[in-house]
Amino acid sequence: MSAVAHEQPITGSPSQADILLESFLSLHSPEGFRAELIEGEIIVAPPPDGDHDDCINHLVKQVIRRAATDMSTSGTRGLRLVSGGLCPKNHVIPDAIFAPEELRLFKGAPPWMDPDGMVMVAEVTSSRPDQDRITKRHCYARAGIPLYLLIDRQKAQVSLFSKPHREEYTEVHLAAFGEPLALPAPFDFELDTKPFL
Repeated sequence: MSAVAHEQPITGSPSQADILLESFLSLHSPEGFRAELIEGEIIVAPPPDGDHDDCINHLVKQVIRRAATDMSTSGTRGLRLVSGGLCPKNHVIPDAIFAPEELRLFKGAPPWMDPDGMVMVAEVTSSRPDQDRITKRHCYARAGIPLYLLIDRQKAQVSLFSKPHREEYTEVHLAAFGEPLALPAPFDFELDTKPFL
C-alpha cells in the first residue's frame, strides 16, 4: 500500500490583497510625491504644478469665506475607502476634503482615515485626468461621500457630482470655467470659477 501526498492549503498565509496593502503601506515615496492605492494599483504621482495648487487655493478660500456652514479642510489627509472586487481598501489622498468644523474630524486623526462625516472631496486634473474623472469618482461614490467636485483643467470645466448610489453619482452639474456653479447645502453659495481660467 502506498501513501498519496495531498496538498494541504496553508492556513494563515496572507492573501494577495494583504500583500499588496502591506507593500503599499510600507512604501516610502520621494519627497513631494504622493502615493495612492486605487483599485488594486499603486500610483505614485509627482508634485503638482503651480496652476494645480492655484486652483485648490481659490477653491479653499471661497469655501472658507462663503460657505453657510463653517468648514474644516485638508489637502494632505489620506482616506481609506471601500473597494470593488477582491482588491484591498483604496487609499486615496484627495486634493481637498471638506467637513463641518463642528465635527473636528481631523483632530487626532490617523494618517489614513475613514470618510465618515466628510461632505465634499475635490480633485484638480493633472497628467492622468481619467484617474480623477472615472476611477476616483467611483471610489468616492462607493464610499458615500455626498459631493465630489472635479476641476478639469483639460476640459476647462468644473463638475459637481452628487447623490452617490453604489459606484456612481446620480447627478452631475457642469460649469465651464468662468461660469458660476451652485454648491448645495451645507455650502449654499455659487462657486466663482473665473479664477480657474
